[in-house]
Amino acid sequence: MTSTTNLREAVQRLADFYARLQPQDLDRLGSFYTPDARFKDPFNDVRGLPAIRRIFEHMFASLHEPRFVVTGQLVDGDQAFLVWEFRFRMRRFDTHTEQVVRGGSHLRLAADGRVSDHRDYWDAAEELYEKLPVLGSLMRWLRRQASR
Repeated sequence: MTSTTNLREAVQRLADFYARLQPQDLDRLGSFYTPDARFKDPFNDVRGLPAIRRIFEHMFASLHEPRFVVTGQLVDGDQAFLVWEFRFRMRRFDTHTEQVVRGGSHLRLAADGRVSDHRDYWDAAEELYEKLPVLGSLMRWLRRQASR
């Protein structure tokens, strides 16, 4: 089993990878994820490097200047949690305003320090849907109704 120090270093390398992620870096996903790794977020639940790569390819194709800012991290045994901001501009709708989605990633690490399970937690309604032109108005109205 890899030592806690080595797992902390592996998590820091992953955080650094995400902070500088560009389309050409997707060729290096295998350095950070096991071949059969699972990735789950509010829109996806996939297994394997090719499927994870497609999610990031879609991100780069759909958004302008997407980037992750890791603001915190915790490592405990073979698990880690990254707190992050995902910053981007939309390619459609409001193309000038930088959007920010705040969330976190729960990671399970293999003995070699690579991620075997990656689950992102973020509120799609608050962080994304409310920022879209028509849907945003509906989501804000629904939130007001629910809080009455």
